Amino acid sequence: MAWSILVLSGVLEAVWATALGRSEGFSKLGPTLVFLGALVASMAGLAYAMRELPIGTSYAVWVGIGATLTVVYAMATGAEAVSVLKIVFLGMIVGGVVGLKLVN
Repeated sequence: MAWSILVLSGVLEAVWATALGRSEGFSKLGPTLVFLGALVASMAGLAYAMRELPIGTSYAVWVGIGATLTVVYAMATGAEAVSVLKIVFLGMIVGGVVGLKLVN
């Protein structure tokens, strides 16, 4: 259960990071509200997962999922350039996250 919540929290990290950029310094209400809701839910899920999982592993997995999904979304929407090296390095992050799951 803790792993499922941690993964969902990582997805929500990507949501709030993207919404933060779209809020344009909190000047747009919709993205600001999405940012706040996703931030609270993401942090709550991370805190819950840390009750059962090691702190370092939890944080690394949470950040890895959030960072990877944020970049993938930006590349998919054209907000960020796509390159082979970016994809390779994102794959390395995903591999690290999977590796942390396998050793815990």
